[in-house]
Amino acid sequence: MIQDEKIVAVGQEGSLEVPYGVEVISTEGMSVMPGLWDMHVHLMINGHSDYAHWDSTYIDVLDPVIMPASAHQLLLAGVTSARDLGAPLEASINVRDRINRGEIPGPTIYVSGPFIQKAPYPNTEAFRWGVNGVADAREKVKKLADAGVDVIKLIDQDQMTLEEAQAVVDEAHKYGLPVVGHSHRPEEIRIGLKIGVDCFEHTGLSSAPEYPEDIMLMIQERAAKMNMGPLFWTPTVEGLYNYESVRDNPEKLDDPSWHLDLPDSIIADIKASLKYPGRMPYFQLTPVRKPTLERKFNQLKQSGVVMLIGTDSGIPMKFHSQSTWNELDVWVNEFGYDPMLAIKSATYWPSVAMGVSDQVGTISEGKKADIIAVRGDVLRHISLLQDVDMVIKNGKRVK
Repeated sequence: MIQDEKIVAVGQEGSLEVPYGVEVISTEGMSVMPGLWDMHVHLMINGHSDYAHWDSTYIDVLDPVIMPASAHQLLLAGVTSARDLGAPLEASINVRDRINRGEIPGPTIYVSGPFIQKAPYPNTEAFRWGVNGVADAREKVKKLADAGVDVIKLIDQDQMTLEEAQAVVDEAHKYGLPVVGHSHRPEEIRIGLKIGVDCFEHTGLSSAPEYPEDIMLMIQERAAKMNMGPLFWTPTVEGLYNYESVRDNPEKLDDPSWHLDLPDSIIADIKASLKYPGRMPYFQLTPVRKPTLERKFNQLKQSGVVMLIGTDSGIPMKFHSQSTWNELDVWVNEFGYDPMLAIKSATYWPSVAMGVSDQVGTISEGKKADIIAVRGDVLRHISLLQDVDMVIKNGKRVK
């Protein structure tokens, strides 16, 4: 039972008294569950294969066009909360706040604003901030915190001095902000664990077959420290795992769901960039990396970390209308992950990681009414989530 934005009661027909005159929404034969989270999205990109072209062409329309379109697509896919990891600061804050005010449709967004790294890549300074010394590291994090970000994103920490990287984490924690850290290279993970990163992103390590033993021991040791809370990890496997399938069966790219709210000119630009899926530099190593993903995933699964559903949504050929269910599908149907645990990794655990489990993440009295429903048994057929029948966000039905 929903009143205003909140769930006021949960029960079954016959045991829960329904007040006269309220609207009744039938969910006969449906799985009803909390709204999904996607813990690693990029609202500023929409599947285009050429980042340099995309960034230079659309940097000025991220706030009014690109990011709102991405958010709306996520919402209609059943994602009622998402963590946006990397975009210009002002656009990130503006889009998040406009959603929160109800001015545009989208999930509740938790933003990092720009990446923090040793040095920004050429022509990415709008959304990547370099660090030069401990004082500068603290200043950059303070600037983000003062602007109102929800999380700090740290990458290339293996290229910083240990003192610089530690300053980023310490300053973030001073302001109550969690830190997510890239885990593409072994030393990024080692340093991240030393400095107290809260959540690691990706499976990483390129085509190496597994995580080194010393890293696994470090992860296990950190996971054992219950007083520090869970160590979170967002594997983001589906983009790599499904690449060859999409390359060989590109019909999926024609799904019009990713066109929502984008002007025809941008849709045409994205389509043109995806004309030759097999030629994209972004994915050339993927056939070698794919066989390592399940091994690394299982290492993480057995290490004691709490894994979160996140997708890197927005990378080439990966659209916000489809990415999240694809990640769940790979976890469950390819890697044999328990469906209920996978759903918890997309609902409850993200709310814990972001410190809002008292507000969302489960269907419970007193929490926000972020609820989705699909027709059929989602625990038996996780792929039902590719077509979410009903979406309620903050007590309002949006689909």
